[in-house]
Amino acid sequence: MRRALIVGIDGYNFAPLSGCINDSNKMTEILSKNFDESRNFDCKQLISSDQEITRSMLKRNIEELFHEEADVALLYFAGHGTANNLGGFLVTQDACSYDDGVAMTDILTYANQSKNKIKEIVIILDCCHSGELGNLPTINNDQISLREGITILTASRGTQYAMEKDGSGLFTSLIYEALSGGAADVIGNVTVASVYGYADQTFGAWDQRPLFKSHVSKLLPLRKCCPKVELNILRLLPRYFPVADYQYSLDPSYEPDVTPQHLENEAIFKHLQKFRSVGLVEPVGEEHMYYAALHSKKCELTPLGKFYWALVNGGKL
Repeated sequence: MRRALIVGIDGYNFAPLSGCINDSNKMTEILSKNFDESRNFDCKQLISSDQEITRSMLKRNIEELFHEEADVALLYFAGHGTANNLGGFLVTQDACSYDDGVAMTDILTYANQSKNKIKEIVIILDCCHSGELGNLPTINNDQISLREGITILTASRGTQYAMEKDGSGLFTSLIYEALSGGAADVIGNVTVASVYGYADQTFGAWDQRPLFKSHVSKLLPLRKCCPKVELNILRLLPRYFPVADYQYSLDPSYEPDVTPQHLENEAIFKHLQKFRSVGLVEPVGEEHMYYAALHSKKCELTPLGKFYWALVNGGKL
């Protein structure tokens, strides 16, 4: 079971926003289904155009998200965030002085209390000062720690603002692109770590800096995208390369433009070309696979190819 609470607040009386509901809709759309239309997260959406999102309502929904058993529980929030000497807060529509909204320490408390119920929790915040959630507070000289299985991904550091661009949060736009396939691995899996890597490389040194904090022993996929190589073809790696350092010999019979045709070798070459296109195989002594075949050279696994070879050879794929 995978469930997500997705919150978007534009309608603040004191400082309205314009992109948070759009961001909430985008995240609901991309997380609800995998690339093949199979069900992914069961999403519950809270947006300010439907109802007033108050402190008590948001807190109750976050508590409910982390209360029942699940394989993965995901919290996404787009709206205002603030920080003071007590820590960070997700700002709700009924915010007032000295009572800004839901404290980030409360979110951590609910997440930590779900230890025996939820295998993995992912918290994604696209709001100003969202990095305060990663600055674990110290109470009575004891620092609150993340229990195993929790990952935090925020749009900015605790002292930074989160930018909007073209009616959407800049951070959420990157997350959407990452979940759409930009951060997918060879078999189509997108994890929260690969999402962070995608976003982190996009922001410059003078931009807001996303924060990633995690205490997990295994990363579950957030979404399945179209595989870059079909699994049944990927599993052929050990057939073509009996050991990881093996060099596969080519000759002109592998190239379909050469006569006479050799259909079996051409089929193998098609697979090797696909491996080459995603960085798993490279020709030896030639720049292109075409010339490696034409000149009877060899090809070999790249370091990434050896990684996937080991997964297949070990029965892990």
